[in-house]
Amino acid sequence: MPFQLSGFRPAASTTGTAPRIHTYRTTDAHAAVDNAGYFNEVHSVLEIGDLIYVLVVTGGGALSTAGWHVVATKTATTVDVTNVTALTVTNSD
Repeated sequence: MPFQLSGFRPAASTTGTAPRIHTYRTTDAHAAVDNAGYFNEVHSVLEIGDLIYVLVVTGGGALSTAGWHVVATKTATTVDVTNVTALTVTNSD
């Protein structure tokens, strides 16, 4: 599935040079999200070093996995993020 803008929330601050944290909710696997060009639609708000917290949910909306992707490179046309740094999302109760 391609990037869905409705699942993306950029960081509130757009000033300064410190990396920002963004959030994204999707049914796509992390392996799809980390493909070069996946986040091109939000190219203008992403900078190298920004973190994107990605929540992967099932088609029914249940939590599947979660993790961080870092914006690794950004050219005039393409954004590329790192492979996922996965978070443990177990619920043992």
